[in-house]
Amino acid sequence: MFPPLPTKRAHLYLKKIFERLQDGSLVLKQVSLPSEERDGHGVMIGCLVCADTEGNKIILNAVSGNSLVVEGESEGIWVPPIVSAKLIARALLPNDKRIHELTAKLKSAPENARRRIAAEREILTTESLRKVHELYRFHCIDGNVRHLSDICKTKLPPTGTGDCCAPKLLDYAFSHSLFPVSMDEMYWGKPTQSKESGTSYPPCDERCALVLPSMLGLEIVYRDDAILVVNKPSGLLSVPGRGPEKQDCIVNRMKRLFPKTIPYPSVHRLDMETSGLMVLAFTQDAQRSLSMQFEKGDVHKRYIALLDGSLENAPGRYAPLPSVGEGRMELKFSLDWPNRPKRVYDETNGKLGITEWKKIGYNWYRGTDGKNRKVTRILFIPHTGRTHQLRVASSDMHGFGLPIVGDSLYGTCGAGERLMLHASYLSFIHPVTGERIAFECEPDF
Repeated sequence: MFPPLPTKRAHLYLKKIFERLQDGSLVLKQVSLPSEERDGHGVMIGCLVCADTEGNKIILNAVSGNSLVVEGESEGIWVPPIVSAKLIARALLPNDKRIHELTAKLKSAPENARRRIAAEREILTTESLRKVHELYRFHCIDGNVRHLSDICKTKLPPTGTGDCCAPKLLDYAFSHSLFPVSMDEMYWGKPTQSKESGTSYPPCDERCALVLPSMLGLEIVYRDDAILVVNKPSGLLSVPGRGPEKQDCIVNRMKRLFPKTIPYPSVHRLDMETSGLMVLAFTQDAQRSLSMQFEKGDVHKRYIALLDGSLENAPGRYAPLPSVGEGRMELKFSLDWPNRPKRVYDETNGKLGITEWKKIGYNWYRGTDGKNRKVTRILFIPHTGRTHQLRVASSDMHGFGLPIVGDSLYGTCGAGERLMLHASYLSFIHPVTGERIAFECEPDF
């Protein structure tokens, strides 16, 4: 994942730590047995530069895993693991003996018994992992404490999720009312195929990317001094609305994490139900440049959606023949005043919306009723930026006549269902470098 915070200041403190590790004034001491897969491997060492409520600088340091501590004098606080090795061992103990017995049996068991033994071991291993995961709770920037099981929902996270430097550092900071300013991690140990000792690396995709967006309130795809690119989740507003219940949004979360952000950093928005890529500006110059690009049509966007049914059987005017896999729609629509915020087809007074499309294929979708139904996976390339353009083009009889799955305005949306529309590609000219940059983010459906 991309480093969520600036790294420069934290990197300077890490360099001092590594100098002391090299001259022996700091020592990594083993306090518990490492896991078999980690034995002999190096570790990540992280630093988080924070500010307290009075603006004082606080330095936090951490070592990945929970089997090592640092001994010796160094600047800052060495934060402990979120869950101690003793608590993890206690959670694993009930099934530990039986799992080892089954592992031993598996090596010598006849072929017809191996599947049964492996299945029993997998059940016990999964049960043990769930008990360990139940121990992990993360303090977040919004003041809430979230369980790992709530963050990952039904997905079983990898072993060691929560033991990396970044979640440890941020958990400690948020639990002590400290504000994160700069964070970096460096690898210490024998060189590997992917890591060199003394080199900085971002938080890992495998574990950190699961928990950091919930802790920080944003899934950061890219960040520099001028712009921020995020993956907005479905159900979150892009910009604040009227009333206190509509203040939680991408813009306000950005300003909470980066207080020096300009008052109005947004240059475009996604519908609350739509997920995907958004770009925001840290500076007035960047905001002006990006806004002009959107206005001139210089920003390239692509969306992926699931249409509720088979496109070749759609009843709308633009429904293609079975042999046609791509096309272009031009529809005029305007605000449906009696049913705001809906849009309606309006050939006379409507504004033109132009959309290219390409059929990707068909999927089976399990609805909230537990039944599977056929849906069409489609790529949309809008050439105009009309409100609800893709949703109307899909659902209206002058378009496909086939609404997007989970569309509460133009189709149906069951309890616990979401709009299956995702902004998967975003390309624009960087307001500082002048180079065209592009970002891609696959949907989770």
